[in-house]
Amino acid sequence: MDSFSTVIRTASHEQHMEAETSTFMSDLLGGRLGVDAYARYTEQLWFVYEALETGVERLASDPVAGPFIRPELFRLRALEADLAHLRGPGWRAGVTALPATRAYADRVRECAEQWPAGYIAHHYTRYLGDLSGGQIIRDKAEKTWGFEKKGDGVRFYVFEEITNPAAFKRSYRELLDAVRADDLEKKRIVSECKKAFALNTGVFHALGEEFPLSA
Repeated sequence: MDSFSTVIRTASHEQHMEAETSTFMSDLLGGRLGVDAYARYTEQLWFVYEALETGVERLASDPVAGPFIRPELFRLRALEADLAHLRGPGWRAGVTALPATRAYADRVRECAEQWPAGYIAHHYTRYLGDLSGGQIIRDKAEKTWGFEKKGDGVRFYVFEEITNPAAFKRSYRELLDAVRADDLEKKRIVSECKKAFALNTGVFHALGEEFPLSA
């Protein structure tokens, strides 16, 4: 019988690939979009991570979600440093969430407040993605727009407190395998994981409409 971490990864593979191969992300990674598109994307991430990380103190004591609340993963402060670099010190006055981003952040917040097991699905799709595919974005951003290596502008992707990402990801999957949930609840978590990827893809589609390539 497959472990839960294997089940959740396999079940969400299609949605994961759809997010990774969206037109916006393909254009961004292909160097076909300017730094403003990257900055706009970073703004959207800020709204999602604000929802993920606000009120985590309460979740830390939850028997289901608690083991996943790892301070070394927190990204909000790094995102704020990046936005200050990208948009200037007054960045907060100018950032706006796309409707798709608001829907995504609202769902994350709803799970955080009402369904800790569902919060795990969003935690998994975001943070493990940051540790994995996010590093490709960092590398491309450094090369394309001249950001200092692992410096301002790409700090979101730099996990200074995680010295061995591969080992950390293994330990994270062990947490998934040990999650305190029955089979029905695990199915609901898998479904929420698919929804998380779909919400993320919705943000990419909206960004693609905002930054279409010239014909």
